[in-house]
Order: sequence, then structure tokens, then C-alpha cells
Amino acid sequence: MKTEFTDVSETQKTLTIEIPSDVVDAEIDKVARDYSRQARIPGFRPGKVPATVVKQRFREQILHDVSHTLIPKAVEEALQERGIEPIDAPNIKEVALREGQPLKFTAAIETVPAFDPGDLATVSLQRRPTVVTEDAIAQALEGLRTRAAKSEPVEGRPVADADTVVLDIERKDGEGESDKHENVSLELGAPVNPPGFDGHLIGMQPGEQKTFTVHFPADYAVKEMADTDVTYSVTLKEIRKRVVPELDDEFAKDLGEFDSLAALRDRVREDLQAEANEASERQVRTDLLKQLSERISFELPTSMVERETERRLEEFVRQLMQQNVDPRQAGIDWAQFREAQREPARAAVASALVLDEIARREGITVPSEDVDKEIERFALRAGRTPAALRAQLEKEGGLSRLVTGLRREKAVDLALSRATMRGEIPA
Repeated sequence: MKTEFTDVSETQKTLTIEIPSDVVDAEIDKVARDYSRQARIPGFRPGKVPATVVKQRFREQILHDVSHTLIPKAVEEALQERGIEPIDAPNIKEVALREGQPLKFTAAIETVPAFDPGDLATVSLQRRPTVVTEDAIAQALEGLRTRAAKSEPVEGRPVADADTVVLDIERKDGEGESDKHENVSLELGAPVNPPGFDGHLIGMQPGEQKTFTVHFPADYAVKEMADTDVTYSVTLKEIRKRVVPELDDEFAKDLGEFDSLAALRDRVREDLQAEANEASERQVRTDLLKQLSERISFELPTSMVERETERRLEEFVRQLMQQNVDPRQAGIDWAQFREAQREPARAAVASALVLDEIARREGITVPSEDVDKEIERFALRAGRTPAALRAQLEKEGGLSRLVTGLRREKAVDLALSRATMRGEIPA
């Protein structure tokens, strides 16, 4: 077998391979014999069809089978001989196959060149301060009060600012088309309300009817409504007021777990401290991965960057669908979104390559017990049995990806343990 190796770049290689004609013809004869045993051709008994007839009748199928047998073996042999590990299946091109002739083809290969992740002690990291301030506690408590607010009916006065009103609304546009909606709940001051709409409601009493026109300015966010006039006929049915509870011991007890406001405040402080610690650890991890990714000096394999870009795109689409948002109706420029993901994808691929090399260099392995625990964790979250989830992962090839992820996490832990930690970033 003749092999010509071409370095296109640090990550792209080309193999030009020629398999001798005697090897090709032997394989053609072997495949033809297999076809002969199964062929059903008029005028010949089963299993007695001459090879020449079989080769003529099934020429394309035989050559297809021959190429799919010889090419992978030849590529694997050539790669092993040169110690090359491709990151994806080689792209086979320019296949020339005829009986009595050598089989010639080229294989385009992407690979990761050997590189040294360097001394992990030279990674310099710094944690952000995790002090929880009294202002942060006060804001959190205020948020609890706001979420605990109740809507109560208002009697004996007209509509005022910040009220919530219940309306029957008839809406008529400039072309005379109208639509009606009953029992619409609307909070005065909400940013989604039409411009100037709230002002027409101030002072109305329950049972009162009113008709008014709202002009939407030329720069209105909803383009279809920009520079138009809409006439509204409203009937006020009810006024409600949002009542926020007092921040006291009774409020704390109403939450169900605390006997006093002081106990609630302590829990809020603990929760904020835990969140701050987690955020600090995430920031340190992010800084670590950024510094590791910068240790890649070669051009990243295109296929790996494309796969990571697609993964990010699919993950975002999945998040939209979980929020009951149709990705096709989300008003997103998907080409622009995809392009915006390329740099983050490159950074993710680069850091993953460094972590893989650290794991290889340090001999990091993933015990089966760790894999079992991770499957159990995912199964619990998904409401499935670990056995069923494992079976699905094995069927879809996801088990190896899970192991790779765990091995990278161990590499992150190792890198963090060896990195140089400086003092906290000044607040």
C-alpha cells in the first residue's frame, strides 16, 4: 500500500492512499462469491451463477462493498503507522475503484497536535469578596414582602395610581376593525400598558364607562402599532389594591418556618452567603478555564468548534421551548445568534482540549462508582430509574460523554489545587 501524507495545517492532514490492484481484485472476487451464493438469476441454479455474470449484474453494489471494506482498514493502518488520532471520522474523497486497477482515494483528517498544558502553578487566580452587606439583606427581605403581597378589593374611592383594575375593553383601530375582551386585569403603571392609557382610567368609579383615543408614537417598540391611533371603550368593573405586608415577626411566622423576624433575617443572611460563595467559586472556575484556553497556540479543529456552536444553539432552543416559546416566533436573528456563539464555542473547545491533555498527562481516571453516582443524580432529576437512564445512555452513545465530562471535572479540581491563589479582589 502506498501512502502520501500532507500537512495542510497543524490540525488538518491529508492522506493519499493507493491499494494495490491484486488486493482490490481479491476483495472483488470474495464479494462476488458471496453475491453468487445468494443471487437469483433466471437461467442459473442458485449458487451456480458464474462470477463474470455476477460481476456484471451487481457491479455497482460489489464495488460499493469493496470500497467500504478496504478504505477504513487502509485509513486505520496509515493512521496507526504515523501515530495519528483523528478527532472525527475521516472525510473520504476522490475514490477511484475499477477491477484490475489500484484503489486510490484521499482522506481529509482533523487532529489535535501534541501540546504541553504547561505548569499549572503559573495559573494565577483571585477570588471576589463574599461579604454579605446589610443592604443586600434588606433588598432580599423586601423581595419576600413584594412576593407575599395580596390583591384586595377597594371600595369608596375612584381609581388611583398603582391600582389594579378589572375592565371590559373594546379596542377599535384606525381602519375600523375592533375586538372585545372581558374581565381584563390591568395594573396601572405597568410598562406594557399603551402610552397614556392609564391616565384615562384615573378617577373612574366601578360601573363607569369611558371612550378615549390613544396615539402610539412613531418610535413605539411594536412596529405594527407605531404612529397609529386606537380607540378604546372601557367599562370599569372592579378596583383592587396591592397590599404589601409589614416586615415584622408576624410576617416571618406567616412564611411558616420562623418564629421571629430575627430568625428570618438570619436565614436570609445564610442563603445570601451561600449564593455569594457559589458565585465566587464559579468566577474562579471561569477565570481558570479562560487562562487554560489561552494555552492553546494552534488553530482549533473546525469540526469541534462547529459542533460546540451547534450544541449551544440547540441548548438555547431547548430553553425557549421549556418556557413555551416557539423558537420560530421568537423574533431572533438565528444567523446572528449563531455567529455570536463562535467565540464562546472556541474558548470552550480550547479549555476542553487542555483539560483532556491534563487528564492524560496526570493519569486521571473515572471510577465506575463515580459514573454510577452521576447516573443516579441525573435519574433522580429526570424522575427515572438509574437502570433505564443507563440503558438509554449506552444506546445513544452518551455514556462515554458522561465519563469525559467527569474526567474533565477532575482535571478542573486538580488545576485549581495547583493554581496560585492570590488574595481577594478588592470590593
